Amino acid sequence: MSKRVMIGMSGGVDSSVAAYLLKKQGYEVIGVTMKLWQDDEEYDLIENDGGCCSLAAVEDARAVADKIGIPFYVLNFKDVFKEKVIDYFIDEYLQGRTPNPCIACNKHIKFDDLYRRAMALGCDYVATGHYAKIEKDEETGRNYLIKSVTDKKDQTYALYNLTQEQLEHTLLPIGDYEKDRVREIAKEMGMDVHNKPDSQEICFVKDNDYANYVKRHSNKRIKEGNFVDTKGNILGRHKGIIYYTIGQRKGLGIAFGKPMFVLDINPQTNEVILGSNDDLFNNELIAKDVNLITVDEITEPIRVEAKIRYSAKPSPATVYKNGKDSIRIVFDQPQRAITKGQSVVMYQGDKVVGGGIIDKSL
Repeated sequence: MSKRVMIGMSGGVDSSVAAYLLKKQGYEVIGVTMKLWQDDEEYDLIENDGGCCSLAAVEDARAVADKIGIPFYVLNFKDVFKEKVIDYFIDEYLQGRTPNPCIACNKHIKFDDLYRRAMALGCDYVATGHYAKIEKDEETGRNYLIKSVTDKKDQTYALYNLTQEQLEHTLLPIGDYEKDRVREIAKEMGMDVHNKPDSQEICFVKDNDYANYVKRHSNKRIKEGNFVDTKGNILGRHKGIIYYTIGQRKGLGIAFGKPMFVLDINPQTNEVILGSNDDLFNNELIAKDVNLITVDEITEPIRVEAKIRYSAKPSPATVYKNGKDSIRIVFDQPQRAITKGQSVVMYQGDKVVGGGIIDKSL
């Protein structure tokens, strides 16, 4: 009897080819797209035709499922998506942090709620179109999250929250493929999505206008406040902390006569702290909500390469335990614009050690 797998289909080329490869490998494949809105709600993702969860994306996914001959369903995740992703996103910005909603979606939606629904329906696995690999050490039974064959498209940074149980029941079919080859396969199969552009935006935020989204969907008034320097001297007025992120230079709305950058954001005082580019560099950070993959816990300092944002290159560092679900990372070289709310992910070679949410830089 063939193994049953539920694959999340976004209507894009990656998940479409992943579904095809699973079918080709002999799995009983069930395609699903997650419904993240109500029909009468005017979420930005309804208007955003290119979004991974837009109405157009649902039809693209359905067409692919029909072509490769697998059943297809739309599952309702709107309540948990609003609570775990949208509300979290808004609250983080109101607290002066810069969240990564795609990581929250992977953690709470794709590999928690979708995973549990798949298991309840008798599936053996869930699958996605992420560029990453999973390998198991047969001697120890531990599962490892491994970088994809191409660093350019590797998406392990967004998957560091996977638990051992989830890794055991997750398939990532395109982790061994280059993006160009994935598009070739889609074209060979006659999939209309073969040349569909990659999604570049957060699915529920139109035109990447995060601040406007937060302003429109928050029940809190966005208040003006002071720009201050590192000594607390007032430099001018800002239009609300949601409009700024650490490292930002453009869009401050005021001329200082020299380049000034956002160093920190203080939601308690409603202040945005500014300084020079040199002031943006720090050697250490504290991360919370840590998930570890290669080990159960960090009992003594370990050497890793860590990246402080999706686009960053991993940088050599030492990791120390810092209390329950918290770690301290000390980099060999200072890192620019360590940003609260973003994730730091640790690697040893191609293996993901784990990661957490940046709480503060030191």
